[in-house]
Amino acid sequence: MDRLTIIKVGGKVVEDSESLNALLDQFIKFSGNKILVHGGGSTATEIAAKLGIETEMVDGRRITGKSMLDVVTMVYGGLVNKKIVAGLQARGCNAIGLTGADLNLISARKRPVQEIDYGFVGDIVDVNSSELRMLIGENVVPVVAPLTHDGKGQLLNTNADTIAAELASELADYFSVYLFYCFEKKGVLQNPEDENTIIPELDAALFQQYQQEEIINTGMIPKLDNGFRAKRNGVKEVLITNPENMTNGRGTRLV
Repeated sequence: MDRLTIIKVGGKVVEDSESLNALLDQFIKFSGNKILVHGGGSTATEIAAKLGIETEMVDGRRITGKSMLDVVTMVYGGLVNKKIVAGLQARGCNAIGLTGADLNLISARKRPVQEIDYGFVGDIVDVNSSELRMLIGENVVPVVAPLTHDGKGQLLNTNADTIAAELASELADYFSVYLFYCFEKKGVLQNPEDENTIIPELDAALFQQYQQEEIINTGMIPKLDNGFRAKRNGVKEVLITNPENMTNGRGTRLV
């Protein structure tokens, strides 16, 4: 099968123009089929503050009320997405910016209220891989924002790590998929303050042990949960790394 590289980028990498440019410089070095999935970093929080909209987070997850949904739609689907698309076009990479609503790409359901009401947050129901494969077949690079839809006209804020894992899992039947989670750190660290403590390989048992020992903290756990799910669903390789090391394979490899 042909290779497909899926890179998810988020955190400080998308907030800082220099870091984002470094990421795009590395992204275009991957030959063949590519998809870029992005988060929004703190940009939505900053824009919301300027508009007088309060940001509420629980365990690192954004509560998305109606006003905040408008903000993340503008920021993720507009500002951040189109900056990335324009940056790729400047590098000769023919990209198209998409949300889950475009081409009915990713449908989701509003997360049910249990202990916490997350508001307009979506849990993925289906990925329309045929449309993605059509774009990839035309040598177009999809740039996917972390927004989905419920099929009834409602947009939903959806975790970008989860979107990347679901796209990778769905496309693993058609491509040899390599999934990269790219952020500001060199990989998963035993000591978050020391970049030299990279865990080079991580399996499910060691992941569970590190959680119990609180070596791996709350913010990294959802990313790793998604990565291990993608591996179980046939994704060839999952690597957690930073822009500088994407192309040389350094970072934390899930095995």
